[in-house]
Amino acid sequence: MSNLRIYGVARTRAFRALWIAKELGLDYEHIPIDIGDAGARSPEYLAINPNGRLPAIDDGGFGLWESLAITLYLAKKHGRLYPTTLEGEAKAWQWTLWSVQEVDRGVNIWSLHAVRLPPQDRDPQRRADALKVLEAPFKVLDGALAGRLYLLGDDFTVADLNVSAVISRAIDMDLSATPRIGDWLKRCLERPAAREARALRAAADAAVPVEVTRAIARHNRL
Repeated sequence: MSNLRIYGVARTRAFRALWIAKELGLDYEHIPIDIGDAGARSPEYLAINPNGRLPAIDDGGFGLWESLAITLYLAKKHGRLYPTTLEGEAKAWQWTLWSVQEVDRGVNIWSLHAVRLPPQDRDPQRRADALKVLEAPFKVLDGALAGRLYLLGDDFTVADLNVSAVISRAIDMDLSATPRIGDWLKRCLERPAAREARALRAAADAAVPVEVTRAIARHNRL
């Protein structure tokens, strides 16, 4: 039995943990629990993650429940995809925190009202507002990619994984105004490990009843 357990359905932020595990070639057990008393509110899960939030990992008794911290931890522990300099490490953390603060909500709103909600539930105004919110941070990201293939240079790192995972649901967005982002996002999401993780997420998405997606949008005010 693997020492690493990843908790959470692949359509949630567990996608990021699954992607890094596949990038690193780790042996892991995926426990695709969801919200509710039988999942994230169960005593077994709360013993690992008192927050009752998803996802989480249990790595041989060490628990961690923030998805972007999970990816940084696993990359550093296993000595791959993690920056080798203090400056690179700081930049990896910078871009990781930036992606959550600046683009995560906008991407979620856009993807719900462009793709994930049934057509009759999509709000064109909310979609347009999300694009406006994303315009400035996407220009920052596009500028950071000038003259390089990836965020920290010419090699894919956990910084690229974290940021591209956060905005991965925007892959169908019109990125013509920021072409470097489009090219970079394609490079990141076409990696074999990314394709495998995205396939898990697509299958999880397909299994979600429409009512659940609607409830997620209402609960998170998206």
